[in-house]
Amino acid sequence: MVSAGIGGRVEGLHPVRAALAAGRVRVLTVERSRRDLDDLVAEARAVGASVELVDDVRPLAQTGSPQGVVAKARPIAFAPLESLLDPGEDAGPPAVVVLDHLEDPRNVGAIARSALGAGMTGLVIPRRRAAPITATTFKAAAGSLEHLPVSSVSSVAAVVRRVADAGLWTVGLDPTAPTSLMGLECLTQPVALFVGAEGKGLGRLVRERLDLLVSIPMDNRALSLNAGVATALACFEVMRMRAAEPVDRTGR
Repeated sequence: MVSAGIGGRVEGLHPVRAALAAGRVRVLTVERSRRDLDDLVAEARAVGASVELVDDVRPLAQTGSPQGVVAKARPIAFAPLESLLDPGEDAGPPAVVVLDHLEDPRNVGAIARSALGAGMTGLVIPRRRAAPITATTFKAAAGSLEHLPVSSVSSVAAVVRRVADAGLWTVGLDPTAPTSLMGLECLTQPVALFVGAEGKGLGRLVRERLDLLVSIPMDNRALSLNAGVATALACFEVMRMRAAEPVDRTGR
């Protein structure tokens, strides 16, 4: 069964504030001793959300540090993949991040935060055998998932072909690839960045179907980068290249 969406449970100051601003919060639970959260309580009541005061929210929390506040919210619906690949002329050429079965929800949240900050147009996640989008993900994303469209797909390998058919370059991050990500000209064109799982990297079938495999130049004393850090560098390299060069909107 396909999930109706993400973000039904939100915890922590930044994620809850962002969910409130988006008008999604239905029930706000706050520790009664946290007078510094009175503004959140007032905002929740102003938009018609129910407010519950408790001595300690931690028994209700899914994350290790809910910062005195948790919320039940209306889920954010998944976006159709096609809407990420063709976001419209005003949004500029698409630049999508595709996650190939990452397992750490904190990495997924950190990637969403970096992707939004770098102006990427969407995030694609697999439906199975990967980290679900949980309260932990939303906390690491610090509000970014309220704004970054997310598409859920059954097969990442099939996405490669769908992305290519839509005219995007398909580029995979691989620490062993001889081609450098930095200064890559196709980043100025419609592009999808594929990121492999922690430790395992990209799946074989995904690797075989990509246009390019690229690496991030590193000091040879370092073995590799965390998936979240590597993806952040890749997203901001897309932004840097597009700021430095005229953008080719025609694709491949």
